[in-house]
Amino acid sequence: MTELAWLLLTYKVPAEPSARRIAIWRKLKGMGAVYLQNGVCVLPRTDDHLRRLKMIENDIAEAGGEAVLLQTIALDAAQEARVVGRFKADRDEAYAEFIDKCDDFEREVAKEITAGHYSYAELEENDADLKKLQGWLDRIGKLDFYGADRAEEARRRLKGCEAVLDDYARRVFDAKGESD
Repeated sequence: MTELAWLLLTYKVPAEPSARRIAIWRKLKGMGAVYLQNGVCVLPRTDDHLRRLKMIENDIAEAGGEAVLLQTIALDAAQEARVVGRFKADRDEAYAEFIDKCDDFEREVAKEITAGHYSYAELEENDADLKKLQGWLDRIGKLDFYGADRAEEARRRLKGCEAVLDDYARRVFDAKGESD
């Protein structure tokens, strides 16, 4: 068994004001932390994660809470697989949501084609939506520490969205008499 090292943060903060508690939770989820239970989360052990967790530890203290930050490893392969599985499941959930948005994007472009709406304004709007999808997939990928199962599907779907937009752009240019 290769020993994966994790950073384990246990914390509690006062229930009120809830905005501080929520801000801490958002920061941790934004880093890709997996919650093992309320107020107990883990991240892969990296220098960046350690630095950022120490800053969050400070935020917790400023909110009147308590935190303990530890480095840990699993006691056996089954425990390690369970934690890695939690990371993969969280990322797969994010990839699934991303894939749903790819469906929405493709339906929206298909609707424009069916309606014969070939305008630069529509093309720009769809291009902006594609850029959002690209950025979103990049953000999910940065938090995919252990290679979630749906990662490749999400990348394929983004390529499909790019192809759909390329086809729509060609149609807009043809409609405007600007094709080669």
